[in-house]
Amino acid sequence: MISRLWAKLGKSSSNAAEPLAADNVPKHIAIIMDGNGRWAKKRGLPRIAGHHSGMKTVKRIVMEADRLGVKYLTLYAFSTENWKRPKDEVEFLMKLPQQFLEIELAELIEKNVQVRMMGHKENLPSFTLSAVEEAITKTAHNTGLVLNFALNYGGRREMLEAIKEIAADVQDGRLSTEQIDEQLISSRLLSGDIPDPDLLIRTSGELRLSNFMLWQVAYSEMWFTNVYWPEFTEAHLQEAIREYQRRARRYGGL
Repeated sequence: MISRLWAKLGKSSSNAAEPLAADNVPKHIAIIMDGNGRWAKKRGLPRIAGHHSGMKTVKRIVMEADRLGVKYLTLYAFSTENWKRPKDEVEFLMKLPQQFLEIELAELIEKNVQVRMMGHKENLPSFTLSAVEEAITKTAHNTGLVLNFALNYGGRREMLEAIKEIAADVQDGRLSTEQIDEQLISSRLLSGDIPDPDLLIRTSGELRLSNFMLWQVAYSEMWFTNVYWPEFTEAHLQEAIREYQRRARRYGGL
């Protein structure tokens, strides 16, 4: 299977001009935005230049997803493991949400986009958290595309904390073990009030989940590309959706 995936990476579909089916656009798309640093290195630039360029890609893809009728867009902005990166890079990454929202919030409001955050607030600098919380508050009543930033997020930690919460409820008599099912577990996750991703996209040629939405992507369609995130365009998003529309989602059935 992996060899088949590699064979498709970075190759445009022969039916690239095929129109998208408006009635089969993924309701929820999740993206692992990868390759900023390698994009910069390839051009002899510092890694932070790649992150800055990647921020511009976020704007383009958000607007295109909204135009295409996507309802939820989750972007993996910073993982719980990313704290291991060099201090200056982490500091720059922490400034990006503030910079992005300072520039784009007015247009996001105008476009009826609702901003959310999925992650752990502790350890986030106050300027990062305040910028995100301001955007969440100002867009709370918007009814269009939900732009969900996975910030200081880790899938294993998310599941671990959900399990601990459920175990505490059982111990205190608020739940019985018979009440524990998939729906209950899903509701206790950080994404509990949004549907699971229909389509997962990862850029830069890597073929792994990197601790991203491990429970939620159980039946997501996956699309990988060699394209680095700063180079990812509206056409690439359309190509991913076009491939999604060619697939039959059986959820284990026939």
